[in-house]
Amino acid sequence: MRVVVTGGTGFIGRPLCQRLVSLGHAVTVLTRDPAAARARLAPPISLIGWEGFRGPTDGLMAALGDGDVIINLAGAPIVAGRWNAQVKDRLRSSREGTTTALVAALSKLRARPVLLISASAIGYYGPRQDEALTEEAPSGAGFLASLCREWEAAARAAERLGVRVVLPRIGVVLGRDGGALAKMLPAFRLGLGGPVGSGAQWMSWIHLDDLIELLLFLLNEAAGGPVNATAPNPVTNREFARTLGRTLRRPAWARVPAPVLRFLLGEMAEELLLTGQRVLPHRAQAMEFRFRYPTLPEALHAILH
Repeated sequence: MRVVVTGGTGFIGRPLCQRLVSLGHAVTVLTRDPAAARARLAPPISLIGWEGFRGPTDGLMAALGDGDVIINLAGAPIVAGRWNAQVKDRLRSSREGTTTALVAALSKLRARPVLLISASAIGYYGPRQDEALTEEAPSGAGFLASLCREWEAAARAAERLGVRVVLPRIGVVLGRDGGALAKMLPAFRLGLGGPVGSGAQWMSWIHLDDLIELLLFLLNEAAGGPVNATAPNPVTNREFARTLGRTLRRPAWARVPAPVLRFLLGEMAEELLLTGQRVLPHRAQAMEFRFRYPTLPEALHAILH
């Protein structure tokens, strides 16, 4: 299979590309800086320069015309300090703008990839307290929810071109070399970690290996539309902190007060840290996808030991 990947040098994209190659797929990564990407992605992965939302190029059109599948993981980091107008514009353009540009390029081709797997996020559901959320749940309120709606709508425009579109709504990804866990570990290893705010907010997480295997699983399934990419056992932030401390054999009682986070990070703290979603992978389980790490202790032990 010929797979075109955006976001291929990132925390998720890099191991995904390596896994695709190990399975015998031909992988082409669209990247803003091919020279820098080559230091992270070795041959036989092909690299093509593309400035994302800035529009189509000959290289982009050739790659898409030769591809069977697109996996679109492009997006600037969500954790980027305070969400001022400039940061929000960057988050939108790197997601909705890039996806719109991809679909616009597809519309100009006679022969198109048959499948677009385009990342979304559980922020789609907005803050929902204890409500159990499957893919049928409506979108919620807030900046992240509106961003995800626009992002998904841009991808679903490819359905009008006869392309099957799958939208993995990705939760908090846990892995060894990046993501949320890497930001937490220094404090927790010093015994200075603990719950954030009340600690009652839900964290819907997934081990990086399970996310990659789920994306590969979706290559061969007939599914379309949203698929919650989270482990089947979400936890509260309080339970997450307790489990991480126990795994590291460190205390985890140093609570971070909500007012401090609101003062430092504003809207980002409210949407990303102090509220959450209890998301369940209903469709993945209905398709009989098997999680290797269904519980948090299993996932953290595999990562840290």
